[in-house]
Amino acid sequence: MKIPFSPPYIDDDVINEVNDSLRSGWITTGPKVKALEEEICKLSGASRALGVNSWTSGAILVLRWLGLQPGDEVIVPAYTYSATALAVLWAGGKPVMVDSCDDFNISVEAIRRAITPRTKAILPVDIAGFPCDYKSIMALVADDEVKAQFNPTSDVQRKLGRIIVISDSAHSIGAHYDGKRAGSETDIAIFSLHAVKNVTTAEGGAICMNMPEPFDNDQLYADMRLLSLNCQTKDAFTKSKAGGWRYDIVGQGMKCNLADVNAAIGLAQIRKYEQLLKERKRVFTRYNNALKQYAWAITPPSEMLGKESSYHVYALRIDGASEQQRDEIIQEISKAEVAVNVHFIPMPMLTLFREMGYDINDYPQAYRNYAHEISLPVYPQLTDEQADFVVKTVVEAYNKVMGK
Repeated sequence: MKIPFSPPYIDDDVINEVNDSLRSGWITTGPKVKALEEEICKLSGASRALGVNSWTSGAILVLRWLGLQPGDEVIVPAYTYSATALAVLWAGGKPVMVDSCDDFNISVEAIRRAITPRTKAILPVDIAGFPCDYKSIMALVADDEVKAQFNPTSDVQRKLGRIIVISDSAHSIGAHYDGKRAGSETDIAIFSLHAVKNVTTAEGGAICMNMPEPFDNDQLYADMRLLSLNCQTKDAFTKSKAGGWRYDIVGQGMKCNLADVNAAIGLAQIRKYEQLLKERKRVFTRYNNALKQYAWAITPPSEMLGKESSYHVYALRIDGASEQQRDEIIQEISKAEVAVNVHFIPMPMLTLFREMGYDINDYPQAYRNYAHEISLPVYPQLTDEQADFVVKTVVEAYNKVMGK
């Protein structure tokens, strides 16, 4: 039984929505992007949402708006995909990596220890779609002692008067946290709409804005939209109207807008997302029920302490397995044509960051989380029979490698 890892959800509604965009004669940023932004706001509870062409470009855009200067620090988890730190580097800042907790997510205590007068932002990551401890993180940046050492280096930072919290919500669209949906718990949250995500536009992302007073999120949306279009005063849709050709460039922006033809895919998916999320949870729950009988199977967090996952990744950990044994188990699983993955190789283990001086030995929990983790397929199209076959394959691979 051949089982892919994460195929996109494409049904007739998606195809019809894309065809509608193609037939309209307008395929770049226009009405479908606007409609998708509105649906994301409804789902997440965010004040405003801006469609962009990737999570990474969205994060760079936000950090550039924040006005990072050389030497400004942004705290990120060591255990995440490289884009989290790469965005900081491209925006001119310095990533400060900290360790994780047993639930895969960033350690609040590690954040506290890493804060210096140079700290301008914190980028927590909802690994596998399970929300971070945002109540504690937001309380931390509001703490009088932490605020007292804050040293702003831009007008935006001075206006906020504290460290900004930007949630890397790449995995967590639809997740719940303390009565809220992911995308509304922090100052800014950024979703990924990449091909393997719960809601996809093939390539894309969305910046969710929830800035406190004195910021105006409507104005911030307009400013971010301008920045995403090279700071051109008229977008292509407006410019295309008869007599509307004249424009100006009023700043050093980026070109990272989302196109309508891409937004159409996500628009069709997000309109039925509650049902798609229910199907993801079905698969997740089936794995949990099947694996809980095995002492070596550490099932991933999904519902606890007012949090509920988006069920993006099933991050199984194999208790007692070394990194090499984990790799051997994956090799055995692959022989049965079941595609699995690993989320993630900690950034300090990657050549770029290792050569910059980051050392995995400084992040022991991040390494432990990685060394025996195997991500199992989770998507709405996965049948119960296929999920059972995945579990059977994993168990057989474990028994073969671990000699049980």
